[in-house]
Amino acid sequence: MYLSAAGPDTGASTAAPSIPDNEETRRLLEQTLSSAEIEREIVRITAEQQTLARKAAGLKEQAAAQQTAIADKQERAGAVVRAYYMGERDGLLTAFLSAKSISRMLALFDYYEIIMGRDKETLSAYEAQYKELKATLTAAERSSAELAELKTALEEQQKRVLALNEQIEGGIRASTDPERMGLLLEEFSKYWENIGIHEVRTYFKALSSAMKHLPQFVQNRDGVLVRKGMTYNLALSQEDLNEFLVSQNKLFKDFGFAFKDNEITASGKSGGLSLSLTGHYTIQDEPVNGLIFHVDSIVFNGLQLPDTTRQELEEEFDLGFYPAKIVSFLRATEVSSMDGVLHVKLSLSF
Repeated sequence: MYLSAAGPDTGASTAAPSIPDNEETRRLLEQTLSSAEIEREIVRITAEQQTLARKAAGLKEQAAAQQTAIADKQERAGAVVRAYYMGERDGLLTAFLSAKSISRMLALFDYYEIIMGRDKETLSAYEAQYKELKATLTAAERSSAELAELKTALEEQQKRVLALNEQIEGGIRASTDPERMGLLLEEFSKYWENIGIHEVRTYFKALSSAMKHLPQFVQNRDGVLVRKGMTYNLALSQEDLNEFLVSQNKLFKDFGFAFKDNEITASGKSGGLSLSLTGHYTIQDEPVNGLIFHVDSIVFNGLQLPDTTRQELEEEFDLGFYPAKIVSFLRATEVSSMDGVLHVKLSLSF
């Protein structure tokens, strides 16, 4: 895999720090990675929390204004309903039926239509504003609930990073050369923040872009998609997938996918940089049917990336496969992988 080894120009070295083949050092480096990524997650959650708080406050103000505006229409609508319930409109109908001339009947009919029309407008206006108010209140409640969830998530991540930092400090003090260990961890942190995370994101972005064109490749590749009665069997070999990826982006020239027993692995290396990931597919029916890729593990330069990074990358970059893009009425019902082949069972859905 070609990795550019170039990130934002912050003065940090673009060369990957040399990682000693020592279990304790690797553990400290992974903890440092986790700490840096959790800190980034805390920044993200805090920003999202502030945005959501402003949205919730705005919705509450909007709801209050709508409640004030609706009060008058509510009173008018109530008066209309009471008029019909108490029979106050019956007199108009009686007068219309007892009219003794055509001209009188037409005049009463026009008058009756005007009143009925205004009544309808009053009720319709109230109904529309009531629905709008209800939608605003629901959105405000939802925002408040999301805000509470974010607050809990933020508190949990803050506890995690504090505990990790304590472990890292303890590990540095316990090492044979605390000063050298501290410098190594600092150097690696800068390298990850300025180079590493950008390289990983570059790969995921390229993979997500390539996957958008996989349905067309499957459709045009002989033997990959076979019809059997009312179902289709898709059998994509790892060789076909790797050939397809290279055709989409030279980034994947030294990067290989492998289909194992219900597990998908990918790995690549270039110079001092290496990346490998493990994941699996599941079937999704809503909002659209498709195969959704879940990232189970990412290893960068031999170090396991934290769960926050995996979750963020999985949410941001769609690595899924959507059968409806092959033929609109196809939907995936089963998925498995073994012996170098990804198997997908597809059924017709009209």
